[in-house]
Amino acid sequence: MAFKHFAKQTQGVELLQRSLARGRLGHAYLFAGDQLEELESLARTLAKTLNCQNPVKAGGVTTDCCDVCLSCRKIDHDTHADVHWARPESKSRIVTVEQTRELMREIQLKPTEAEYKVAVIAGADRLNVQAANAFLKTLEEPPGKSVLILLSTEPQRILETILSRCLRLNFFGEGTRPLDPAQVEWLAHFDALAANEQKSLLGRYRLLDALLQRLGEIRVRVEETLTARSPLQQHDEIEKELREKWEDELAAAIEAEYRRQRAEALLLVQWWLRDVWLRTLAAGGSLLKFPEISGAEAVARRITPRQALENMQTLEQTQRLLHTNVQEALALEVSLLKLRF
Repeated sequence: MAFKHFAKQTQGVELLQRSLARGRLGHAYLFAGDQLEELESLARTLAKTLNCQNPVKAGGVTTDCCDVCLSCRKIDHDTHADVHWARPESKSRIVTVEQTRELMREIQLKPTEAEYKVAVIAGADRLNVQAANAFLKTLEEPPGKSVLILLSTEPQRILETILSRCLRLNFFGEGTRPLDPAQVEWLAHFDALAANEQKSLLGRYRLLDALLQRLGEIRVRVEETLTARSPLQQHDEIEKELREKWEDELAAAIEAEYRRQRAEALLLVQWWLRDVWLRTLAAGGSLLKFPEISGAEAVARRITPRQALENMQTLEQTQRLLHTNVQEALALEVSLLKLRF
């Protein structure tokens, strides 16, 4: 992809292109946004633009890549000698100090086939303390003709000492994103189940089953999508060490993206619980997130505003708990059994 293809991210892209046009590109950037996949595409596009063999120019200055030359294709396939990546490892889902030191060693070397060295840390919020400190040394004194790019969907988890040394560009979606058909269908199903009297444990476990089935579908879709895009699918004959590295990175990427989408699915339930709470207060109209869904009204008639508020707090606590290594199914089961319907 070239910068021209990011139609929904005009502000951030324009800032980058303006810096390129003025010859004032920063040494270190933090790209923050909703989707790590999009952030990776933006980082690749910047790397391609810096090293493109046939770049798009404005006033004689490079502002975009051609997206088709040999250099652009190598960067797209993660085979360019001067563009290096670090991603969280699978088991711990952290960027380790060993990965960081190797990345910093590479960035200190002179470019071998292009003008710029580019180092990208995907999921920079997963840098552990040792890795962050190792990265900080290079961040304070970056080598010439190099660009460091951090990518994060949770920038608030990055050390302040790192944040203060990076130019931050936000690529979060503007406004509220519309629900896709699968989300609408699932929420309507959950709403209908919740609207029924929940006097027995069986009813609660039906709600839990609906939620776990939805999360299972999300995980399968994430695995299929990211596996299809992995370099493992593009290269048949690779060294064992490189294969294992790519396998670890794929496993970590799948887990990270699944957790992000799981949080979105639970946020949908949180918004629904908010509607229930508002209905217990006799609020409505524009305040409701899903005014067209009727089950929330049935639940609101059965519980008090205090109980509705406690429901929201319970699910919020569950979201925080799922950021730890707690067992997912058990945490969700406990949460669903606490909710008052």
